[in-house]
Amino acid sequence: MGRYSLQEFINQTKQQDQGQGFFELESDRMLEINLQGTVWTKLGSMICYNGEIKFEREGVMEHGFGKFLKKQFTGEGMRLTKATGTGKLYLADAGKKISILELKDEEIFVNGNDVLAFQDILKWDIKMMKKIAGMLQGGLFNVKFQGAGMVAITTHYNPLTLLVKPGQPIMTDPNATIAWSGNLSPQLKTDVSFKTFFGRGSGESLQMKFDGDGFVVVQPYEEIYYTGVQG
Repeated sequence: MGRYSLQEFINQTKQQDQGQGFFELESDRMLEINLQGTVWTKLGSMICYNGEIKFEREGVMEHGFGKFLKKQFTGEGMRLTKATGTGKLYLADAGKKISILELKDEEIFVNGNDVLAFQDILKWDIKMMKKIAGMLQGGLFNVKFQGAGMVAITTHYNPLTLLVKPGQPIMTDPNATIAWSGNLSPQLKTDVSFKTFFGRGSGESLQMKFDGDGFVVVQPYEEIYYTGVQG
């Protein structure tokens, strides 16, 4: 397929109401937000909208001095836009696959670059992996979400969730790691010499080790991030 009459094309691709509520997947790569109030979105992710919606880039000190300092370090990875009003808002991020997670008084960590949108009723904070941050640039910070509400995350292709069990740790590539349960605290693991950080290693030298009781989400893609932080 791929060849349509004009009416067939319209019927095949037109917007459909799924009746799923505030966050709704219009397709697996486009998020529809039935907005009545406020939502935080990734800067530059708006595709289109209808209704009366006002967009404001996140203020420098909007979330407090502590988050301001963390954002200065993490650079481009967690730039937000606040959308306020009533209407339908459509978001996407470079054609990546979108998953909607509904937290029910739960906690989850998400790689900051993979956060597409979240409800403003959720508590959140930027967390740095201190040991990793000094070794590699970009993609090594995450956002901790807490409470009851929805967050939309993105992955390259279909995500894979691995269950972490006590005494059975799971090691992941930081650039393929999307999210993990709020009770886990990943540790840095290295398996080769320091020379790999200067481009002469296998590329698998830096790993995240998850141990305990929870889950970790990975994608079949190693994404390289650029924060804009100068060394």
